[in-house]
Amino acid sequence: MAGPVKVEAVSGRSTALAFDVMSALQVRQPFEKINRYALQSAPRLRHLASMKIAFYAPLKSINHPVPSGDRLMARQIFGALSIGGHAVETVSEFRSFSATSEVPQEQEEIAAAERERIAASWLSQGLPDLWFCYHPYYKAPDLLGPDLCRQFSLPYFTAESSYSKRRNIGGWALSQEKVLSGIHRARANICLTRRDQQGLMEVAPQARFARLSPFIDSTLFLVHEPRPEPGHLVTVAMMRPGDKLSSYSALGTALSRLSDLPWRLTVIGDGPARSQVEQAFTEVLPAGRVTFLGQQEREAVAKYLPGGSIYLWPGHGEAYGLAYLEAQAAGLPVVAEEVAGVPEVVEDGRTGLLTPPGDVQAYADAIRRLLTDEAERMRLSVNARRMVAEERSLSAAAERLHQIIQTRMEETA
Repeated sequence: MAGPVKVEAVSGRSTALAFDVMSALQVRQPFEKINRYALQSAPRLRHLASMKIAFYAPLKSINHPVPSGDRLMARQIFGALSIGGHAVETVSEFRSFSATSEVPQEQEEIAAAERERIAASWLSQGLPDLWFCYHPYYKAPDLLGPDLCRQFSLPYFTAESSYSKRRNIGGWALSQEKVLSGIHRARANICLTRRDQQGLMEVAPQARFARLSPFIDSTLFLVHEPRPEPGHLVTVAMMRPGDKLSSYSALGTALSRLSDLPWRLTVIGDGPARSQVEQAFTEVLPAGRVTFLGQQEREAVAKYLPGGSIYLWPGHGEAYGLAYLEAQAAGLPVVAEEVAGVPEVVEDGRTGLLTPPGDVQAYADAIRRLLTDEAERMRLSVNARRMVAEERSLSAAAERLHQIIQTRMEETA
């Protein structure tokens, strides 16, 4: 049986597709707020030449109703492009996601209809200057942009493209062929981590790449002054099987070796593995040390974080982890493992402490170090907050994105 596929289309077409009109309307207000703040804090961006950008995220549109790290980064890139002075438009709500390798046969037919709709719209209303695709990968390839860019001779850009040889099975193999074709076509494949860029270069050494450091809209977190409570540890993470549960288990084990110190942990997050997470803590930790607050809105997290003194999350399998940047913006130094993409957002010895992967004792020792050395904790706290404000903000990302696009638009295809 074919795996599930999520598709959306524009109202007015006769195809039987699901289209979330309400989410498309609700997304506008947050970006207006982002744009006003960023333009006030980064006036140097106002003079940049404006381009009309067709923005597309095949996994999760910025309008998708379910929050996730993928949707958050898509929204942030959309916002960064917008405050860079560009006219950015979500060109399609079509979701090409397929949860299994048995990609539905009708997916290409639906994509063809959506390409036809976009082409007709462009012919009547004018062409964009470029197509920008966020996160095409084997489960959600860009089935629209490359063909439309070829048809209309438009520049094609990607951010966070991903390719995995291990996923060349069933329908995913064809999806990856399309992802790889897009990577080769792109004026720039913008990578947020060195690891991602190295992986793409192995399969597409002749493709063109650019780096953009992971960033956040730091506004929510910088407006609150830190008010650290001694010994108050904080974790913000979803509760899912796999890497998330592995990180929670490692954290519980590390904290069990610090029972001689006066600390308490607050966990913000929820998910299908919550009972397993709670069990992992209750089995090894003294009663009353851990408080579970469940899932919270981002605004609530921003208000809660400044009361913490240290942010804890081992980070098993993290692509980079925007929660680390949010915690640092709130003034919390981080203790994490030097694994996956974590070093892209936490600087060892500057904004936090990174320990060898899988070394639970080293992780416990790092926590102990910050619990018992307030001067060191404070030094890292100040550095962490400054780093996000100066180097990983929306305005900094807007400037970098403009540099990349401006440079690559001047190149020949």
